[in-house]
Amino acid sequence: MGTNKDKPYLLYFNIFSCILTTNLITAAQNNLQCPTPQVCVSSCPADPWTVGSDQLSQTVGEVFYTANRNFCLPGVPWDMPVLKSLQQELCPSYLLPSTPALGRCFPWSNSTPPTLPGITGNISQGISGLLDTLNARDISVKIFEDFAHSWYWILIALGVALVLSLLFILLLRLVAGPLVLVLILGVLGVLAYGIYHCWREYRVLRDKGASITQLGFTTNLSAYQSVQETWLVAMIVLAVLEGILLLALIFLRQRIRIAIALLKEASKAVGHMMSTMFYPLVTFLLLLICVAYWAMTSLYLATSGQPQYVWWVPNASLPSCEKVPVSATCDPMAQPVNSSCPGLMCIFQGYLSTGLVQRSLFNLQIYGVLGLFWTLNWVLALGQCVLAGAFASYYWAFHKPQDIPTFPLSSAFIRTLHYHTGSLAFGSLILTLVQMARVILEYIDHKLRGAQNPMARCIMCCFKCCLWCLEKFIKFLNRNAYIMIAIYGKNFCVSAKNAFMLLMRNIVRVVVLDKVTDLLLFFGKLLVVGGVGVLSFFFFSGRIQGLGKDFENPHLNYYWLPIMTSILGAYVIASGFFSVFGMCVDTLFLCFLEDLERNDGSLDRPYYMPKALLQILGKKNEAPPGDKKRKK
Repeated sequence: MGTNKDKPYLLYFNIFSCILTTNLITAAQNNLQCPTPQVCVSSCPADPWTVGSDQLSQTVGEVFYTANRNFCLPGVPWDMPVLKSLQQELCPSYLLPSTPALGRCFPWSNSTPPTLPGITGNISQGISGLLDTLNARDISVKIFEDFAHSWYWILIALGVALVLSLLFILLLRLVAGPLVLVLILGVLGVLAYGIYHCWREYRVLRDKGASITQLGFTTNLSAYQSVQETWLVAMIVLAVLEGILLLALIFLRQRIRIAIALLKEASKAVGHMMSTMFYPLVTFLLLLICVAYWAMTSLYLATSGQPQYVWWVPNASLPSCEKVPVSATCDPMAQPVNSSCPGLMCIFQGYLSTGLVQRSLFNLQIYGVLGLFWTLNWVLALGQCVLAGAFASYYWAFHKPQDIPTFPLSSAFIRTLHYHTGSLAFGSLILTLVQMARVILEYIDHKLRGAQNPMARCIMCCFKCCLWCLEKFIKFLNRNAYIMIAIYGKNFCVSAKNAFMLLMRNIVRVVVLDKVTDLLLFFGKLLVVGGVGVLSFFFFSGRIQGLGKDFENPHLNYYWLPIMTSILGAYVIASGFFSVFGMCVDTLFLCFLEDLERNDGSLDRPYYMPKALLQILGKKNEAPPGDKKRKK
């Protein structure tokens, strides 16, 4: 618009000054832009040019305007000396052949930098620095505007995700059986279609005579799609999987019915204790406090060194700046050595990273990371034990819901903090040590990546895989140990041993329940996140018409931003709700196994499981003598 209507490209006078903007503090001082003059031009420079010493005494018109170098700032007089225009940074001291991109003039990376005082670095570094700060301020403003215009619609989308997650969990008591059946039939149907598709492709290629003997060995894996043996092997594998799944359904149907009954009972337990669904907010708040404390401590440690300052000048090619010791250390409180150089500044470069104190700070940083992992794992363990205590109180209530405590979640929270803090800390410490070993191994792998041979990489990969498996096993063991702690109140070691032995005695039931639960929760997350994502996409992209003025979609710069925010928020909400439900299922399952081993249905040791599980197992509680007389 205006005088720049026919000038669509932006030219930077000194692109090498963009290299310094990789320093965060310096970039902030320059409003997230390169600290060099910029001018709108109609076309980017095509040929290299550098001001000569004999041209400094000439005028701007003779050097720039007559030679069709229209790259000075608007309003520079024709008769202004070139030297004065360079001192005031009104005209560039050099030009590089450039290509227009993103509305900017980017120099060619193979261009030769000008031989001028103060020009350091290469063109690739300058382009990288420019890309780092390109439109950073404009993009941040646009993002803020989009959130300001759409925040209430994002909250509505998150509310929809919350309602969908809650409804899915509460309705499982009614639809758990049919839903599991539909999902299992869906998996069988997908495998059956895969077998049919492989057979059809195999038959076509067999008729054509395409065989692997004609193809031979090749590194082009896509070529194997055109031979019949590939589809034959795929068909056999899918058929084997289909057969295994059918046999599992036939022989494990009783255990699948138990898993469905436990899912229904877990849905009822959540319905009686709705406050448990919002306990992840407490966990999130505690995790946020731990991370914030660690971040502040690490920041204090990182800034405990001696700060270093260096001299910097925006245009070192000026005659008055030739003797400036650029990149030399300086004192920010002192006056500049050569105040006649325009733009001379003493800027912050970084903190001193050598010395005995710095080595001690590094050790303290490691200690801080250890403390962070330990506290985070302890907070997660606290949440698991509290929820386990609340749901265990539901299962062991003989008459439901009359015998359920009035405030089960609060009682479990206080009981856990009062009696089980040490057990949770011990279990968290074991997990933390394994995680620290993984971090150290990743650090060593990163440092030695360039010097490793294939055998060393293989050994390192095996170690990483073993530690990953160990961490998964300890998480599984800790989770069930915390449930046993919440039930019996014993220490961590005893609870972990009892939980592990109990699960090993019922390993088939464990696998069936785990897979059925994973299948249901995956479908629930897919339903919630997919539903909110599709609804957000159609709304924010303006594809839903006729909603009225009050429900009109806001005008946004990046409509995908609120969509991604809604999807991410929906996933977090669904994960929080379903994690509570998963903990409820695991707790009720361990209580169910304990109930089977401890009780026999007699008057002294009656079963606490619901009637649906008693009917599936063919068991029943012995009726009291008074009830028998009334029945007669």
